Amino acid sequence: MKNLLAIDTATEALSVALQFNQQTFHRFEICPQQHSQKLLPMIDEVLNEAGAALQDLDGLVFGRGPGSFTGVRIATGMIQGLALGSQLPVVGVSTLAAMAQQAVAEQQASHIVTAIDARMNEVYFGCFKAVEQLAVSTLDEQVCAPELAAQLLPVPIGGQHFVAVGTGWQAYPALTEQCSAQAVSILYPHARYMLALAEPEFEAGRTYSAETAEPVYLRDKVTWKKLPGRE
Repeated sequence: MKNLLAIDTATEALSVALQFNQQTFHRFEICPQQHSQKLLPMIDEVLNEAGAALQDLDGLVFGRGPGSFTGVRIATGMIQGLALGSQLPVVGVSTLAAMAQQAVAEQQASHIVTAIDARMNEVYFGCFKAVEQLAVSTLDEQVCAPELAAQLLPVPIGGQHFVAVGTGWQAYPALTEQCSAQAVSILYPHARYMLALAEPEFEAGRTYSAETAEPVYLRDKVTWKKLPGRE
Protein backbone atom coordinates (compact mmCIF):
# COMPACT_ATOMS: atom_id res chain seq x y z
CA MET A 1 0.00 0.00 0.00
CA LYS A 2 1.19 3.47 -0.87
CA ASN A 3 1.55 6.11 1.84
CA LEU A 4 -0.99 8.73 0.75
CA LEU A 5 -2.62 11.87 2.09
CA ALA A 6 -6.09 12.73 0.77
CA ILE A 7 -8.21 15.86 1.25
CA ASP A 8 -11.68 16.91 0.16
CA THR A 9 -13.52 20.23 0.52
CA ALA A 10 -15.95 20.05 -2.41
CA THR A 11 -19.17 20.10 -0.36
CA GLU A 12 -20.34 21.26 3.07
CA ALA A 13 -18.17 18.49 4.49
CA LEU A 14 -14.43 18.72 5.12
CA SER A 15 -12.39 15.54 5.29
CA VAL A 16 -8.76 14.45 5.47
CA ALA A 17 -7.41 10.90 5.35
CA LEU A 18 -3.92 9.48 5.66
CA GLN A 19 -2.85 6.00 4.60
CA PHE A 20 0.48 5.37 6.29
CA ASN A 21 2.34 2.16 7.09
CA GLN A 22 -0.80 0.17 6.20
CA GLN A 23 -2.93 2.08 8.68
CA THR A 24 -5.57 4.72 7.99
CA PHE A 25 -6.10 7.92 9.96
CA HIS A 26 -8.94 10.25 9.10
CA ARG A 27 -11.07 13.23 10.08
CA PHE A 28 -14.50 14.30 8.86
CA GLU A 29 -16.53 17.38 9.77
CA ILE A 30 -19.52 19.17 8.30
CA CYS A 31 -18.47 22.81 8.53
CA PRO A 32 -19.87 25.02 5.74
CA GLN A 33 -17.74 28.05 4.88
CA GLN A 34 -14.99 27.06 7.34
CA HIS A 35 -12.92 24.79 5.12
CA SER A 36 -10.09 27.24 4.51
CA GLN A 37 -9.60 27.79 8.24
CA LYS A 38 -9.85 24.16 9.32
CA LEU A 39 -8.17 22.24 6.51
CA LEU A 40 -4.50 22.75 7.40
CA PRO A 41 -4.98 22.05 11.13
CA MET A 42 -6.87 18.88 10.20
CA ILE A 43 -3.99 17.79 7.96
CA ASP A 44 -1.56 18.40 10.81
CA GLU A 45 -3.75 16.33 13.12
CA VAL A 46 -3.69 13.18 11.02
CA LEU A 47 0.04 13.51 10.26
CA ASN A 48 0.82 13.92 13.97
CA GLU A 49 -1.45 11.02 14.92
CA ALA A 50 0.40 8.76 12.48
CA GLY A 51 3.82 10.15 13.37
CA ALA A 52 4.35 10.99 9.72
CA ALA A 53 5.69 13.93 7.73
CA LEU A 54 5.01 14.90 4.13
CA GLN A 55 8.42 13.68 3.02
CA ASP A 56 7.48 10.18 4.27
CA LEU A 57 4.61 9.93 1.78
CA ASP A 58 4.39 8.55 -1.74
CA GLY A 59 1.75 10.93 -3.03
CA LEU A 60 -1.12 13.35 -2.49
CA VAL A 61 -4.81 12.94 -3.35
CA PHE A 62 -7.54 15.56 -3.61
CA GLY A 63 -11.24 15.65 -4.31
CA ARG A 64 -11.20 17.26 -7.75
CA GLY A 65 -14.95 17.88 -7.83
CA PRO A 66 -17.60 18.28 -8.89
CA GLY A 67 -18.84 20.41 -6.02
CA SER A 68 -19.02 24.00 -4.92
CA PHE A 69 -16.80 26.36 -6.91
CA THR A 70 -15.08 27.73 -3.81
CA GLY A 71 -14.77 24.36 -2.11
CA VAL A 72 -13.14 22.66 -5.06
CA ARG A 73 -10.71 25.56 -5.43
CA ILE A 74 -9.69 25.28 -1.76
CA ALA A 75 -8.69 21.64 -2.12
CA THR A 76 -6.92 22.27 -5.42
CA GLY A 77 -4.96 25.22 -4.01
CA MET A 78 -3.98 23.32 -0.87
CA ILE A 79 -2.82 20.24 -2.76
CA GLN A 80 -0.81 22.39 -5.17
CA GLY A 81 0.92 24.08 -2.24
CA LEU A 82 1.69 20.79 -0.51
CA ALA A 83 2.93 19.21 -3.74
CA LEU A 84 5.16 22.15 -4.61
CA GLY A 85 6.79 22.05 -1.20
CA SER A 86 7.25 18.28 -1.12
CA GLN A 87 7.65 17.46 -4.83
CA LEU A 88 5.13 14.65 -4.37
CA PRO A 89 2.99 13.40 -7.28
CA VAL A 90 -0.73 14.14 -7.24
CA VAL A 91 -3.91 12.26 -8.15
CA GLY A 92 -7.38 13.80 -8.33
CA VAL A 93 -10.43 11.70 -7.45
CA SER A 94 -14.03 12.42 -8.37
CA THR A 95 -16.18 13.39 -5.41
CA LEU A 96 -19.03 11.42 -6.97
CA ALA A 97 -16.84 8.33 -7.26
CA ALA A 98 -15.72 8.72 -3.63
CA MET A 99 -19.32 8.51 -2.42
CA ALA A 100 -19.93 5.50 -4.64
CA GLN A 101 -16.79 3.88 -3.23
CA GLN A 102 -18.09 4.40 0.30
CA ALA A 103 -21.30 2.60 -0.66
CA VAL A 104 -19.25 -0.28 -2.07
CA ALA A 105 -17.10 -0.49 1.07
CA GLU A 106 -19.82 -0.05 3.69
CA GLN A 107 -22.91 -1.48 2.04
CA GLN A 108 -21.40 -3.94 -0.46
CA ALA A 109 -23.34 -2.04 -3.13
CA SER A 110 -23.04 -3.34 -6.68
CA HIS A 111 -24.76 -0.43 -8.46
CA ILE A 112 -24.65 3.14 -7.16
CA VAL A 113 -26.11 6.42 -8.37
CA THR A 114 -24.69 9.66 -7.00
CA ALA A 115 -26.47 13.00 -7.03
CA ILE A 116 -25.11 16.10 -5.29
CA ASP A 117 -27.30 19.19 -5.03
CA ALA A 118 -25.65 21.64 -7.44
CA ARG A 119 -28.15 24.47 -6.69
CA MET A 120 -29.89 26.30 -9.52
CA ASN A 121 -32.29 23.32 -9.79
CA GLU A 122 -29.50 21.01 -10.95
CA VAL A 123 -27.55 18.03 -9.65
CA TYR A 124 -24.05 16.70 -10.18
CA PHE A 125 -24.91 13.22 -11.37
CA GLY A 126 -23.07 9.96 -11.95
CA CYS A 127 -23.65 6.19 -12.15
CA PHE A 128 -21.22 3.54 -10.92
CA LYS A 129 -20.85 -0.20 -10.50
CA ALA A 130 -18.56 -2.23 -8.28
CA VAL A 131 -15.72 -3.99 -10.08
CA GLU A 132 -13.31 -5.88 -7.81
CA GLN A 133 -14.45 -3.76 -4.86
CA LEU A 134 -13.83 -0.46 -6.65
CA ALA A 135 -16.47 1.99 -7.91
CA VAL A 136 -16.23 2.27 -11.70
CA SER A 137 -18.15 4.90 -13.68
CA THR A 138 -20.78 3.65 -16.12
CA LEU A 139 -22.00 7.08 -17.24
CA ASP A 140 -20.16 10.32 -17.91
CA GLU A 141 -20.46 12.61 -14.90
CA GLN A 142 -22.62 15.61 -15.64
CA VAL A 143 -24.56 18.51 -14.21
CA CYS A 144 -28.21 18.42 -15.20
CA ALA A 145 -31.77 19.02 -14.09
CA PRO A 146 -33.09 16.38 -11.67
CA GLU A 147 -35.82 15.53 -14.18
CA LEU A 148 -33.15 14.61 -16.74
CA ALA A 149 -31.17 12.69 -14.15
CA ALA A 150 -34.31 10.68 -13.37
CA GLN A 151 -34.47 9.61 -17.01
CA LEU A 152 -30.87 8.37 -16.81
CA LEU A 153 -31.39 6.14 -13.80
CA PRO A 154 -30.29 2.55 -14.47
CA VAL A 155 -32.90 -0.14 -14.90
CA PRO A 156 -32.73 -2.75 -12.09
CA ILE A 157 -30.73 -5.79 -13.19
CA GLY A 158 -31.86 -9.17 -11.89
CA GLY A 159 -33.87 -7.52 -9.16
CA GLN A 160 -30.78 -5.63 -7.96
CA HIS A 161 -31.69 -2.01 -7.29
CA PHE A 162 -29.06 0.67 -7.05
CA VAL A 163 -27.92 2.44 -3.90
CA ALA A 164 -28.56 6.20 -3.97
CA VAL A 165 -25.99 8.55 -2.38
CA GLY A 166 -25.60 12.32 -2.17
CA THR A 167 -27.62 15.37 -1.17
CA GLY A 168 -29.47 15.62 -4.47
CA TRP A 169 -32.00 12.95 -3.56
CA GLN A 170 -33.33 14.90 -0.58
CA ALA A 171 -33.20 18.23 -2.39
CA TYR A 172 -35.21 17.21 -5.46
CA PRO A 173 -38.30 14.97 -5.18
CA ALA A 174 -38.23 14.56 -8.98
CA LEU A 175 -35.38 12.10 -8.43
CA THR A 176 -36.83 10.01 -5.63
CA GLU A 177 -40.22 9.78 -7.30
CA GLN A 178 -38.64 7.91 -10.20
CA CYS A 179 -36.86 5.20 -8.28
CA SER A 180 -37.19 2.67 -5.51
CA ALA A 181 -33.76 3.26 -4.05
CA GLN A 182 -33.34 2.81 -0.32
CA ALA A 183 -33.02 5.73 2.06
CA VAL A 184 -29.90 7.79 1.43
CA SER A 185 -27.32 7.31 4.20
CA ILE A 186 -24.23 8.73 2.46
CA LEU A 187 -24.67 12.44 1.81
CA TYR A 188 -21.14 13.79 1.38
CA PRO A 189 -17.81 12.58 -0.03
CA HIS A 190 -15.16 11.41 2.44
CA ALA A 191 -11.43 11.57 1.69
CA ARG A 192 -11.01 8.16 3.33
CA TYR A 193 -12.70 6.49 0.36
CA MET A 194 -10.61 8.38 -2.16
CA LEU A 195 -7.56 6.39 -1.08
CA ALA A 196 -8.71 3.09 -2.61
CA LEU A 197 -9.57 4.82 -5.89
CA ALA A 198 -6.26 6.70 -6.00
CA GLU A 199 -4.01 3.73 -5.25
CA PRO A 200 -4.32 2.12 -8.73
CA GLU A 201 -3.57 5.48 -10.32
CA PHE A 202 -0.30 5.77 -8.43
CA GLU A 203 0.58 2.14 -9.17
CA ALA A 204 0.04 2.77 -12.89
CA GLY A 205 1.95 6.04 -12.86
CA ARG A 206 -1.12 8.08 -13.83
CA THR A 207 -0.13 11.04 -11.69
CA TYR A 208 0.57 14.70 -12.31
CA SER A 209 2.58 17.51 -10.82
CA ALA A 210 1.39 20.39 -8.66
CA GLU A 211 1.29 22.74 -11.64
CA THR A 212 -1.07 20.50 -13.60
CA ALA A 213 -3.50 19.62 -10.79
CA GLU A 214 -6.86 20.93 -11.93
CA PRO A 215 -10.39 20.86 -10.52
CA VAL A 216 -13.47 19.55 -12.33
CA TYR A 217 -16.50 21.84 -12.14
CA LEU A 218 -18.78 20.30 -14.82
CA ARG A 219 -20.57 23.63 -14.97
CA ASP A 220 -19.20 26.38 -17.18
CA LYS A 221 -21.31 29.19 -15.77
CA VAL A 222 -20.82 30.58 -12.29
CA THR A 223 -23.27 29.54 -9.58
CA TRP A 224 -24.05 32.93 -8.18
CA LYS A 225 -26.03 35.85 -9.53
CA LYS A 226 -24.07 38.84 -10.75
CA LEU A 227 -24.64 42.17 -9.11
CA PRO A 228 -26.85 44.67 -10.97
CA GLY A 229 -24.81 46.58 -13.55
CA ARG A 230 -22.08 43.93 -13.66
CA GLU A 231 -23.63 41.41 -16.05
